[in-house]
Amino acid sequence: MNANTRITISCRDRVGLVSDITGRLFDIGVNLGPTGFALDQGRATFTTECELPDTCPITECEVALCELSMEQPEVTVEAIYPVLPAADAPGATHMIECTGIDQPGLIARLSEIFIEFNANIVQLAASATQENDSRVYSTQFAVSIPADRAAACLATLANTAGSLRLLFKFREI
Repeated sequence: MNANTRITISCRDRVGLVSDITGRLFDIGVNLGPTGFALDQGRATFTTECELPDTCPITECEVALCELSMEQPEVTVEAIYPVLPAADAPGATHMIECTGIDQPGLIARLSEIFIEFNANIVQLAASATQENDSRVYSTQFAVSIPADRAAACLATLANTAGSLRLLFKFREI
């Protein structure tokens, strides 16, 4: 599934709310991806990243959701954009991927290395998944690295990724 939309609904809780929301999304052809629902002091929050069909623009999806019986609703339907393939990252020379157990500051630590080598991030995508008892984080960078600095930059990234216990992969574009 290629998620192209993020939907967030917040409203007062009631019996049948999740069923109504997911039923309406099903009726308009939405393919749900990662989805969550939580209550906090009587207020419900439903979130999902999903694939909206071409036949249902974002505005129509939002209208359809707002028509549901909800008290004090806040409905947000917004486009999200997946990282384009490296071939669509103009100016990038390398695709770099680091994957491992999530920890604070991963993107910050990795992206600081690019500064040292005058490398420019052209695209960045990061995502997390729950696997067993751990949150696994995957970061992909499409980067423009000066040719004379590429080997040293990649070696430094590999060392840093190793110290963070991340799987490090790269390929030239």
